[in-house]
Amino acid sequence: MHMDSNAVDGGHLRAFIERIEKLEEEKRAIGDDIKDVYAEAKGTGFDPKVMRKIVSIRRLDKHKRQEEEEILDLYLSALGME
Repeated sequence: MHMDSNAVDGGHLRAFIERIEKLEEEKRAIGDDIKDVYAEAKGTGFDPKVMRKIVSIRRLDKHKRQEEEEILDLYLSALGME
């Protein structure tokens, strides 16, 4: 959508930009909190790399997870790694 520069509502645009900036700041803070939790888990003996993989797997629905596991098994078998 092309707008004439004279038609831009600066106040409305500023409000959107400020909301985005606030959310980006919150996202950075949440990212730092997540890193802290992984560091705490590591300090108690858990492997953060494996935990990240588990979090990733849990995001998938059951069917998609099973499909990926089957493909992984197939590829490992093809490489003689199973």
